[in-house]
Amino acid sequence: MYPEEFVRPMRQELTNIGFRELRTADEVDKTLKQEKGTVLVVVNSICGCAAGRARPAVARALTNPARPEVLTTVFAGQDREATDQARSYFTGYAPSSPSIALMRDGKIVFMLERRDIEGRDPFSIANDLTSAFDRFCAPASASAGQ
Repeated sequence: MYPEEFVRPMRQELTNIGFRELRTADEVDKTLKQEKGTVLVVVNSICGCAAGRARPAVARALTNPARPEVLTTVFAGQDREATDQARSYFTGYAPSSPSIALMRDGKIVFMLERRDIEGRDPFSIANDLTSAFDRFCAPASASAGQ
């Protein structure tokens, strides 16, 4: 594990835009077992090449009118219990960090694994995310009134 002072800016890159950190397995279960709605789970990582592209891509994608209702993150290599528990919901996908999972009604509907992030620019990654948001999420203004 890295010292917390070293990873704090990487955590804040997501929490500053509205993500809630899930730091225990219990927090993961309480969030991901939701009966309804869309949840975005970002498996954050210290990896500079891939994670350094994933975080800005997520921020860009969240400017899309359709977006997940709940934004969460776990930090691979730092919050091991929470990360392992989050990954247990990603049926059919190998552990990967960074990775970005979109869940609806407790089921995974879209996943970007490290191999889908690595070597790509944030704009391309954001385009993949916005396409998924358009397909699986309601526009933010419409869901706010429901």
